[in-house]
Amino acid sequence: MAEARKKKIRKSPEERRAEIERAAVKLISERGYNGISLKDVADEVGISQPGLLHYIGNKEGLLSLLITDVYDTSGSPEDFLESGLPGSDPEAPHFPAYLRYLARHNAARRAMVQLYMVLETESFNESHPMHEYFRDRPASVWDHYSQYPWKLPPEIGGWENMRQTVRMATEIMDGIQLRWLREPPIDYYDEWLAFERLLFPSPVWDSYR
Repeated sequence: MAEARKKKIRKSPEERRAEIERAAVKLISERGYNGISLKDVADEVGISQPGLLHYIGNKEGLLSLLITDVYDTSGSPEDFLESGLPGSDPEAPHFPAYLRYLARHNAARRAMVQLYMVLETESFNESHPMHEYFRDRPASVWDHYSQYPWKLPPEIGGWENMRQTVRMATEIMDGIQLRWLREPPIDYYDEWLAFERLLFPSPVWDSYR
């Protein structure tokens, strides 16, 4: 009988965090943050609650893992500048090209996008742990994008005049994501391209896309 027992497989911290991430994404995107417990996540992973707490600290630590450490660090301008794609010159990157990169990136991570949209909706409640994050997100996105030397048409007059365009771009992307998650789905990237032509019209942006 002893030989027949399965040996417990010891996994690395990186493997275990990846399992916790996948389980939390699945459960929260289905039920919402308020609809799950730490026991639900632990059971999904196949570990004890104390074992789960070792990696996340507390329930809010799940959100830090998923949003701050995973969602916000993936598909970033830094990733784009390292991609070698057209318009990704670190000295003069093209902002529309980055947004196309981000649209493609998001289209390839449906579960994470669904998680993000569920949390954004829940966060309307002021007691939600992500309330301040989403309330302040437009300003934080602007501040982050403002760190890069985007190459802009002379007619724009400088990055400081792009704030409304950045706000509209993020709002449009949120709207596309909601429609994309519904049935029947739309093509995320094609839908973004349709709005890109409105946000960055010809001929002003023709050489800066």
